[in-house]
Amino acid sequence: MAATEELTFRSANIEATVLPAYGARLHRLRVFGHDLLRTPSDPRDHERDPFFWGAFIMAPWCNRLTTGPIEISGRMVDLQPNFADGTAIHGQVYASPWRVGDDGQLRTEGGGDGWPWRYGASLTVVIGDHQLRLAQTLTNLSDVPMPGGLGIHPWFVGHIRMAIHGALVYPSNHPSDPEPIAANGDLDLRQPTEMAVGVDATWPQVSDPAVDMWWPEAGLHCVMRVLSATPHIVAANPGNRAAIAVEPETHAPQGLRRLAHGSPGALTLLASGETLRLTSVLEFDR
Repeated sequence: MAATEELTFRSANIEATVLPAYGARLHRLRVFGHDLLRTPSDPRDHERDPFFWGAFIMAPWCNRLTTGPIEISGRMVDLQPNFADGTAIHGQVYASPWRVGDDGQLRTEGGGDGWPWRYGASLTVVIGDHQLRLAQTLTNLSDVPMPGGLGIHPWFVGHIRMAIHGALVYPSNHPSDPEPIAANGDLDLRQPTEMAVGVDATWPQVSDPAVDMWWPEAGLHCVMRVLSATPHIVAANPGNRAAIAVEPETHAPQGLRRLAHGSPGALTLLASGETLRLTSVLEFDR
């Protein structure tokens, strides 16, 4: 498989380009003729700077985990940092080559490098005239229980107003408090507004739909739905990327320690052969 192989999914109004060799990430998303993702001119930038382009898949965990040994379900997890803040961030599959099945589903397998379980992950992309559906799975391929989480991390560009339909929030993703609090101030996004610079937080127990986004200059509106037993939205505006992240996930940051301590927002403990599912639906209109 060539490193620059592209899969393009099209409908009358939506076009999405996926790069199997670079973690099955969305390289480009064009809706009604408008590019909505932070897309590099050179696809190899996804490999050089993997966390700040397009929309990348996260598994077997999302967001930040503190590095260093921790025992979970009788096995020792000892991850190495892969981010400037010293955490192990966004899982493993973002950097893995994925294969494309005859059915069009993208798949990969992983484990190791401090994660003592084997797993399989899949992505199915379905496009309609007004809808993009991204169906993800994570399956425990080990013979013992494995913690797991799923998510996708898009960087949306443009002048965006948004509403996150959640009354609770973990105010910071690093560090992350054990319990959420009532959304307030810049973190109360239940009414349409622009996300403040510096926000980097997680909203659990979001409603359906989870998020509304508007691009006023393009005349576009998007409804984001998160189909999961444990829907979370992570959102961030670092202020230095000309983009904001709005991420459907199945758990909160520090999911391993949450699992070990019985805190809410933990990774899901999957039995051998069990599959975790997350479907993110983006519905667009003018």
